[in-house]
Amino acid sequence: MTLQQLRYAIGIAETGSFNKAAEKLYISQPSLTAAIKDLEDELNILIFNRTSRGVKLTSEGEEFVAYARELYHHYESVLDKYGKIGKRKKKFGVSTQHYSFAVKSFVETVKLFDTDKYEFAIRETRTKEVIEDVASFKSDIGILYLSDFNRKIIMNLLNARDLAFHKLIDCKAYVYLWKGHPLANNKFITLDELAEYPCLSFEQGDNSSFYFAEEILSTNEYKRTIKANDRATMLNLMIGLNGYTLCSGIICEELNGSDYLAVPFKDKSEESRRVMEIGYIAKRNMLLGLVGERYVEELQRYLATCNS
Repeated sequence: MTLQQLRYAIGIAETGSFNKAAEKLYISQPSLTAAIKDLEDELNILIFNRTSRGVKLTSEGEEFVAYARELYHHYESVLDKYGKIGKRKKKFGVSTQHYSFAVKSFVETVKLFDTDKYEFAIRETRTKEVIEDVASFKSDIGILYLSDFNRKIIMNLLNARDLAFHKLIDCKAYVYLWKGHPLANNKFITLDELAEYPCLSFEQGDNSSFYFAEEILSTNEYKRTIKANDRATMLNLMIGLNGYTLCSGIICEELNGSDYLAVPFKDKSEESRRVMEIGYIAKRNMLLGLVGERYVEELQRYLATCNS
């Protein structure tokens, strides 16, 4: 088994196609197929199921590729530290729930480094994908929240993937809406007052559950609901339909614009149910590296100004 074979297996898993992986890896498809066949024969496992619609990882393949990613990540880390300067761009990635403060902190972090020497990536995505991205080394850091409701499920997932959660801030629930909304001038807003307006939430996929919702109090009964899969669409729905969402109240006006505001949410539930513990996840017992440390510092700096 060689590092090159690991790289090939990872490439096929990411693209879902031998043909696309061959193009990405600059290798002929027959050579790629032969290399994977040799690897499967050596390990005596089937890594990929070949179908007319592409390839899918087998259960053994999923486990193997997870280990392969970890091993290859360590190999790349050694190259970054001891390889010839200028040969390779260092990589840093963040996967996050839809938080504008995470993007703002990422922007400020990138400004501190030479983009000629780094390959940066930020992904606003679904909760489960935030976890999987960090677990598979696609991203170095993930941003998500815990609450009394989802804590047990999310922590079980993190522990199973050898990930650690690091708290950044506690936030109470706010109603996020546009400044022209009929309730925008209220000192606080109750669930009863929101009944006639659509509750907006981020889509979490076919196999989603309340535990993966990005919005707190996801189990409440809402008369009208609309799902979106990106932040820009959700902001448009707020204006077009007087929609709202329940969030942390930490809003970056520079990115979202000045047409929106957050009003404290008040309901009859226990206060602990309305607290969001926002934090970052990373591989347990692994150093973040210089860029990762700077990103966490930018997060802490930004959140401190919001909390002051």
